[in-house]
Amino acid sequence: MKLIDGKAIAAQIKQEIALEVSQIKAAGGKTPHLAAVLVGHDGGSETYVANKVRSCEEVGFKSTLIRYEEDVTEAELLACVNRLNNDADIDGFIVQLPLPKHISEDKITEAIDYRKDVDGFHPVNVGRMSLGMPCFLSATPAGIVELLKRYKIETQGKHCVVLGRSNIVGKPVSMLMMQKGYPGDCTVTVCHSRTKNIKEICLQADIIIAALGVPEFLKGDMVKEGAVVIDVGTTRVPNSNTKSGFKLTGDVKFDEVAPKCAYITPVPGGVGPMTIVSLLRNTLLAGKKAIYS
Repeated sequence: MKLIDGKAIAAQIKQEIALEVSQIKAAGGKTPHLAAVLVGHDGGSETYVANKVRSCEEVGFKSTLIRYEEDVTEAELLACVNRLNNDADIDGFIVQLPLPKHISEDKITEAIDYRKDVDGFHPVNVGRMSLGMPCFLSATPAGIVELLKRYKIETQGKHCVVLGRSNIVGKPVSMLMMQKGYPGDCTVTVCHSRTKNIKEICLQADIIIAALGVPEFLKGDMVKEGAVVIDVGTTRVPNSNTKSGFKLTGDVKFDEVAPKCAYITPVPGGVGPMTIVSLLRNTLLAGKKAIYS
């Protein structure tokens, strides 16, 4: 069993990005600028956005954090998106999800200029990804395929089972895994809450990407010997032994599954760090006008 170290790979990619940014600055080019919009005080969102801001500093980006309270109106948030769309200094921006129930996430996502949509959630970017065209890839799926690539994990002709059908991970990663070329060319099965015989399907899988958001869903008896397991889950489970009072738990029962795997990602330290570097990479591409001129 080999542990896939997302933290180490993310640090390596950050160094690559920082080097490119320093070269851009030395040549008199524009410093990439990422903005994040945060509504309310959700603990997970706060941590994630703080990590993004810190990562921007590490690679030499400019970053802007815009905060709103939970009671912000949809109209106010749409006006903020419009301002960011028209701000020439902002290369890319994200509106951190989830949003309060009175705000339509679809409306906000569609209002973002797809050329600045570094989260890769806009229908234009999702559509281009499904066609294999250049676009901003959704950050977590992009991080997953980058890990497979950096570890030189064979994907051609493999059976990949994706657990979960969310728009943020399940659907996009299933499309990326079946695209022509590496890392892709998989036969992909997507399982979800209405799928029957999940255990039998998982036992056929060469690669399992678990993105259900159900702590320790994937057990040892659901995985065949030599499988590759990518755990996307990050649920906060109460734990009195930790300072924070909770423990980040993945979708995989690690102690049971790991001994059977050829490769497996831990939680934390697996996919999580890759999500942020994928966002940085998209911002760098946006700043260079490498995808949309």
